[in-house]
Amino acid sequence: MRLTTNTPGSDPSAVLYSRCTVSLGNGQIIMEEIPCRNLEEVMGGFGRSFQMLAERQVQEAYTPENPLILNTGLLTGSNVMTGLRSYFSGYSPLKQSNKGLPAAMWSAASGKFGAKLKWTGIDEVVFEGRADNPVYAVFKAGAEGPEAELKPAAHLLGLSSHDKIMVLQKEYPGAHFAVIGPAGEHFKQVFMGAIALSTENQLKTGEDKCRFAGRGGMGSLMGYKNLVAIVAQSEDQLPPITPEMRDVNRDAVKAGGSNRFQPLAQGGGGGTWANLEVLDVFKAVPENNFRSVAADGIRGLYRDNVEKNLHVRSEACFRCGIRCHNNIYRKKEDGSAGEFIAKFDFEPLNLFGTNLGIHEGDKVAELIRFCDNLAMDAISLGTTIAYILDYNARHPQNRILNGATFGDYEKVRELVLATGSGSCALIGQGVKRLSTLLGETGYAMQVKGLELPAYLPETNPGYAFAIAGGHMSMGTHMLLARDGKVGLDEWVHAVTKQGLLQVGYDMIGLCKFVGLGMGHDFVVRAVKAATGLEIDSDQIVAAVRRAYLRGLALEQRQGYQDDEYTLPQQVFSTPNPNIALPRFVTPQFLEEMKKQVWDAFAPEMEGLLA
Repeated sequence: MRLTTNTPGSDPSAVLYSRCTVSLGNGQIIMEEIPCRNLEEVMGGFGRSFQMLAERQVQEAYTPENPLILNTGLLTGSNVMTGLRSYFSGYSPLKQSNKGLPAAMWSAASGKFGAKLKWTGIDEVVFEGRADNPVYAVFKAGAEGPEAELKPAAHLLGLSSHDKIMVLQKEYPGAHFAVIGPAGEHFKQVFMGAIALSTENQLKTGEDKCRFAGRGGMGSLMGYKNLVAIVAQSEDQLPPITPEMRDVNRDAVKAGGSNRFQPLAQGGGGGTWANLEVLDVFKAVPENNFRSVAADGIRGLYRDNVEKNLHVRSEACFRCGIRCHNNIYRKKEDGSAGEFIAKFDFEPLNLFGTNLGIHEGDKVAELIRFCDNLAMDAISLGTTIAYILDYNARHPQNRILNGATFGDYEKVRELVLATGSGSCALIGQGVKRLSTLLGETGYAMQVKGLELPAYLPETNPGYAFAIAGGHMSMGTHMLLARDGKVGLDEWVHAVTKQGLLQVGYDMIGLCKFVGLGMGHDFVVRAVKAATGLEIDSDQIVAAVRRAYLRGLALEQRQGYQDDEYTLPQQVFSTPNPNIALPRFVTPQFLEEMKKQVWDAFAPEMEGLLA
């Protein structure tokens, strides 16, 4: 970015970002500088890309008019801890309204790819059209500025996400990579394809340690475009750490919410894995398709029990002091780490474990590895398979697919592999389409076409207003279990004032595991230390709010009606008696909450798409 002001809140056009437009159909590549129209564009990420998507009238996801937008945040590639994020946006093949129109969507990932792209001198890439044959894109830092080209990618087809990265690393030393897996190559059958991004740990060890932009099927959109991989090659461009930056990063590690993600040895909770035991106290861990059965099997995935047979190591992203990753290895006889298997976070751990009736750590790790190698969104895949198992349990004489039931690891494994290889579109196109086809939508765990993450919908009416998937774009998922929130006023405030700010981190380039809200002075100080820009917290919050509301307005333009802002019907029709938390999400509660939320949002949404 080129800055000609230090106060972009009053003059955003004095901040210019570098955009590369790649026309995949004819290979034309255009580099240009774009002045920012508002503070959302200065911050970047989906705050910028959704404004471009608002200018497109897209009726189908798989059409040349649907762009795939790759961009970074203001702090991506900076010295601010966790400043690594990349964002992929477009109209989703997975998320669609009941009118059949695709919804605008973004997906975020860490790894070092975003920083490398930023260091080439490019802030944003827009992939237009569709290539006639498989290609990959290369972006380099050249002597006269950023350079870009398209190359044939036939030699990459059929490889796992990890193997694609390993092949490309041999040709592009010092680069980082974003690739699709076999799932994205089979985009017609798989709408939940993810994009795998390389990490420093992966390139140094050769172990399969990608990070994923999974939600909404951006990997499938990339596959439709015949774009198999993206290469970002540049020297690292991190300046020395100033005293101001040192203080910012100290707060990222030691202040506020990041503590709970730190390793147990450092006094933290050991990553999001800890949520399993926290929520099990209330019998609020999703089991057997989001139905707590209040049994003891879940204890098999408690950390202490997993460590009896597997080696667990806490690790971090590039230059990050928040060691939130729990990497799982086979255990050698002496107790040391053997072969790397997968990474355990609460979402995949639960959605390939307890929610499928599987409680053995090694089996869950294998399912996560298959999902990652095929490059699918773990949330969408795990939740859709859980629906299959539930359907088969309800119809024992008329089971579908391979007849898999809860706890049957071998048959679940078959379903994962079949989906990722393109031979099971019933699962690959998501639970909304599947449940509609089968005529049993009440226990399909989706909201607005996106599968739910591993938090019970009975505990979170905020899901109805998430614009890019449950817990990542509406920060209300732990308000009941952690804070005991049950009042109507509390929830209206949580959705309209606080929860929506969760999306701000998907603009600015930082990871949500910083654990501090977008209104915190940490963000103001981080921006000043990294860029010299003076943006106060009120300006940041206002820009984030506009970006979020623009997302809601885009949903409505794509056909979403009021009755789609709801929860799975099972929440109301057959409440689960095993959950040891207050039952407050009734139809009446949700309707009144929605009325008050829309009353707050609607006036501000007017004109946002103009």
